[in-house]
Amino acid sequence: MKNSVLILDFGSQYTKLIARRVRELKIYSEIMPFNVNIEKIKNFQPGAIILSGGPSSVYEKNSPKIEPAVLELGIPILGICYGLQLIAYLFNMKVESAKNREYGLANLEIVRTSKLLKNIKNNSKIWMSHGDKISQYPKDFIVTGKTKNTEISVIESNKRNIFGVQFHPEVAHTQEGKKIIYNFLFEISNLKSDWNMEDFIKSSMLKIRKSVGTQKVILGLSGGVDSTVLALLLRKSIGNQLIPVFIDTGLLRKNEHKDLMNKFRNQLNLKVYGIDASKIFLKNLKKIRSPEKKRKIIGKTFIDTFKTVERKIGKTDFFAQGTLYTDVIESNPVSGPSAKIKSHHNVGGLPENIEWKIIEPFRELFKDEVREVGRKLGLSEIFVNRHPFPGPGLAVRIIGEVTEDKVKKLQSADEILIEELNNFKIYNKVWQAFVILLPVKSVGVMGDVRTYENVAVVRMVESIDGMTADWYPAPYDFLKKVANRVVNEVKGINRVTYDLTSKPPGTIEWE
Repeated sequence: MKNSVLILDFGSQYTKLIARRVRELKIYSEIMPFNVNIEKIKNFQPGAIILSGGPSSVYEKNSPKIEPAVLELGIPILGICYGLQLIAYLFNMKVESAKNREYGLANLEIVRTSKLLKNIKNNSKIWMSHGDKISQYPKDFIVTGKTKNTEISVIESNKRNIFGVQFHPEVAHTQEGKKIIYNFLFEISNLKSDWNMEDFIKSSMLKIRKSVGTQKVILGLSGGVDSTVLALLLRKSIGNQLIPVFIDTGLLRKNEHKDLMNKFRNQLNLKVYGIDASKIFLKNLKKIRSPEKKRKIIGKTFIDTFKTVERKIGKTDFFAQGTLYTDVIESNPVSGPSAKIKSHHNVGGLPENIEWKIIEPFRELFKDEVREVGRKLGLSEIFVNRHPFPGPGLAVRIIGEVTEDKVKKLQSADEILIEELNNFKIYNKVWQAFVILLPVKSVGVMGDVRTYENVAVVRMVESIDGMTADWYPAPYDFLKKVANRVVNEVKGINRVTYDLTSKPPGTIEWE
């Protein structure tokens, strides 16, 4: 068995948090769909398996289920919420609709000595989210925890090495959740904390060299953290075979293409190809209002523009990009039966008939993990701490049709926000901060003259990995300064609002 954890996803909004918690304990984890072939599970050789929660009921006709043989592999298994109910169902326990559904906080009462609940405080807070419950269980399982409304909240079978919890230990609301996961990984599964960024860098470099051989690799630089860190990793792996390309789409921040080209060449010593394709991007986006169409068009235009580089360097087989786990999750239901949130240009936005082989070393990493890779590779904090910037750029921060005039308005407003974030020393306190331009106009008064101009929205969030986020409680003086400057300095905007939506239910970007 490998020192790793396989997470089978049944569509829970928290599945990615399970992976986070495992990695925080320095063990490699990977998410696969619930219906993955059992041979693939055997080939992966996990040291432990976790079954995620999900929105379904196990007794529904088409509810997602694993092959029963998975439970007979002899690998320690932890079922969470739906995962617990599925274990019960497959062992012919009785699962039924609960008379009193349980959502939100509850107290966990420990009723028996338990491996899984070792050193867990009695009556600690747990996060419940279920409408079904187990009412019967086999003799070789025991109940070790319950709540006021759920008599069977934790079950264990030491004989089978199978465990289950009705609540969500992966969420922050469960007080001792991390300890419970710790117990499963170390006390039960006997895994070791051995996954770190140095190992990731070494293994990634070996994979890149083996895949690429002597071929050249075109890298799509965006100016963001992910592609910049990838540029350093690729250069360290294949040297001059790397061809970094930074395209001015006309949708970047104000003066960003010129500023970053200078930093790439002079601070990072990257031999970057700079291409001004702003006119073609804006032309292709003309009269397009759908967010998904925008992303698809931008993805195709990126590839068409990158292909012009081949005319100078000759044909190559490889294209690299800084795709993250969050990009993959939001663009595709790659694991369980979850819904697509949006297409990222570097995942769902790429044309299906792309000719290059794609290199995405960060596909299984979260943003903060990529930042750690960057620090290990010697990247300065100026680059490492840059806020995430969407691949489609300002196109997804302009609601509705994208025009050159709207881009200029948004660039100017965005520049003011970034300046004041630095002036107030807030920039590094937030995960992401930006301005959205709405296709909505409001009445205003400037110099005794009536105005009828656009509304702008300021969005600022706190997050660890981008999977969930809370709105940032920005200081009043800061918001006042930003709003006053935007209204007074940006022609065409006469009203500024502040977005107080967390993720979920909202996304961080508006499109």
